[in-house]
Amino acid sequence: MIDRNSESRLLRYLEQRIELGEKVLFLPFDIGMPEERLKNEPECPDRIENSGTLDELYRISKECHNCALGAGRANYVFGVGNPRAEILFVGEAPGAEEDRLGEPFVGRAGQLLNRILAAMKLKREDVYITNILKCRPPGNRDPLPEEAETCEPILFQQIRLIQPKIVCCLGRIAAQRLLQTNMSLGKMRDRWFDYHGTALLVTYHPAALLRNPEFKRPMWDDMQKLLKKLAEMS
Repeated sequence: MIDRNSESRLLRYLEQRIELGEKVLFLPFDIGMPEERLKNEPECPDRIENSGTLDELYRISKECHNCALGAGRANYVFGVGNPRAEILFVGEAPGAEEDRLGEPFVGRAGQLLNRILAAMKLKREDVYITNILKCRPPGNRDPLPEEAETCEPILFQQIRLIQPKIVCCLGRIAAQRLLQTNMSLGKMRDRWFDYHGTALLVTYHPAALLRNPEFKRPMWDDMQKLLKKLAEMS
């Protein structure tokens, strides 16, 4: 007999594989013995909350299959950068290149982010970069609410362990998820937010700049605002 949690995961998995155009589907997990599976579940909320380092958090969460995205990923994309970074950038989800290489922001948008950091006199090694989701959604679609909710404890623990001075949300989806709001990107860009005691700034996703070069100047203005805030906090 399939328990309710397994049934939900199975349905989402089948829907996502169909989205990818697959005709023959195989189950990515055993739907039997729910008690045994729960006991061996790799991502357990209390273990995440009690992790003491980013390395420990990665080891605890890297085999996560708590949503159907885990079955379709090539790599778990945890995050990269300075574990004591003053600035933490949060994007939406891994894309194709990120999924292939297991590192966030390594495609065209990531290359643009590198150039933005260089203009700020920073390197990837100076900041920390991660995403709301750690697995790539099919076709790079927007994260589903339940997927973001499943991944959020990992992201929250990353922020807690790094203790950045500033969290910078790259794009509307990341910002709306962290702030639990439906505000537009334009309205969120106009102010600073408090995220569990950490200053939070919202700006454009680098991918938006690739599609709309006119956003480059406003994003640069946001980065100047970020650097000014960071200097005031030092």
